[in-house]
Amino acid sequence: MPMLANGATAPPVPDLVLSGPSLLAFFKTDCPACHLALRYLDGLSRSIGSGDRVVAVSQDEPASTDKLMRSLGADLSLRFDHGLAASEGFGLEAVPALFLLDHSGRVLASSQGFDKADLNRLGGELAKLLEVPAPEFARAGDGNPDFQPGCVSRHLEPESDAAAAGIPDLYSRRTGRASRIDLPTDADAEEWCYESGYADPLPVVPPTVGRVERMLAESGLSPDEVVAHVPPNFGAASAEKIAANAVMAGCRPEYMRVLVPAVRALCDERLDIHGVQGTTHFAAPLAIVNGPVRLELGFACGSNVFSNAARANSTIGRALQLILRNLGGAAPGRIDMSTMGNPGRFSFVIGENEEVSPWGPLAEDFGIEAGCNAVTFFCAEPPRPVSEHKAREPGVLLRAICPVLANLWSYRVCKRSEAVVVIGPEHAATLGRGGFTKRDVVEFLFENTGVPVSEYDGDGGEGTHEAGYYDECVIRGVRCYRKFRRPESVRVMVAGGPAGKFSAVLGSWATGPRGSQMVSYQFE
Repeated sequence: MPMLANGATAPPVPDLVLSGPSLLAFFKTDCPACHLALRYLDGLSRSIGSGDRVVAVSQDEPASTDKLMRSLGADLSLRFDHGLAASEGFGLEAVPALFLLDHSGRVLASSQGFDKADLNRLGGELAKLLEVPAPEFARAGDGNPDFQPGCVSRHLEPESDAAAAGIPDLYSRRTGRASRIDLPTDADAEEWCYESGYADPLPVVPPTVGRVERMLAESGLSPDEVVAHVPPNFGAASAEKIAANAVMAGCRPEYMRVLVPAVRALCDERLDIHGVQGTTHFAAPLAIVNGPVRLELGFACGSNVFSNAARANSTIGRALQLILRNLGGAAPGRIDMSTMGNPGRFSFVIGENEEVSPWGPLAEDFGIEAGCNAVTFFCAEPPRPVSEHKAREPGVLLRAICPVLANLWSYRVCKRSEAVVVIGPEHAATLGRGGFTKRDVVEFLFENTGVPVSEYDGDGGEGTHEAGYYDECVIRGVRCYRKFRRPESVRVMVAGGPAGKFSAVLGSWATGPRGSQMVSYQFE
């Protein structure tokens, strides 16, 4: 059943008797988004100070719930949804799920997932009903994300005899050592890795103790040192476990120099790999490497840059995907439910061809000086090709890219997507000779990419319902809706081989604070 709509009467919650307006928050103990919400709701409850006006409804047993509350330092009024009948009755799909109820139990407003704007809105409405000052308790820029997707409601989880997951400690800097497994001498280690679920469908290098220790030694980190917690299961990516996955992927030990900061960047909340790992969209995390490390470790930056041209690109990208799978839990068909998938979910790493670029490197766009090593992540669709072999002027060349940009996500959807445009060396030379700076290229693509207003003919297709929010412009005499929200929605870099006047366009997943934002990390 769908989630209760405004105006509906809420079903009973065990041991809850309403004596006035209340804010109910359903949660489960192993959901990181719930942990964030509970911290803020505790602050709301303390500021309002009106008894059972903020009620946390646990989908788990008292022991694990009390342990979580102690770890959060929260003192919320608790109820327990024994049997999960209330969760089903409220029509929950995800938690945290918030419902503002009046004194009669009628739903006034609701929200799912962690969203600071919704928290402040619901808290303000509750304060108004109670005739107390409205607190701003979920502030932007306080170190926590503005938005984080929730977790599936407990009553929708597949039935299992296994023990419930423990509460993840997202702030731990140390974790347990990786398991040692002794196989019979006649066992096939590669087949064992595959059958045990640790490998993608390709053969892996068995992570023997000696191989992992050699890989680990290059990181300079302690085996139990936590580099990041990997969504969506938030498994602890210790240096040792990163090394084990690097071995399986076929990495050389010196690749740990890139892989460790790449894991940190990959798990940055702004990138929202949590959402990307569970989406039905095509997106996969693309890693773009800048700096001297490209040449030192042999990254492919030229011909076949998106292909199987270099061990560094292929194995580091594969290691990242194995880490997402083995530590994050996003295996295809379970959490990873992409409708069509993306070949980049095997490996998706490229180097920028800085030596032939007329401009500064991509990482410079994010405040990292040229000449420094950096890895930048963009959650991307597969590349879309651009062919333009006749253009001799920058404007003519860039006009060939604009229609490809216009088709990103869905043709008539505007202001939602972002793009990385990978300019091939021959195209870059044309733009450089024409005196175009990188900013000139970005401004041209922004100003000249749109969808004709005539395409919005009332047929009800995707993107047509939001047309009233789009920005209208005129492109070559035609009334259009501008495709992108702002010029910075388009990023430009140079990569690829010296022969062939080709470029590529990569579209994004959902963008902005509610989606994925590009991140760039500098490293030694």
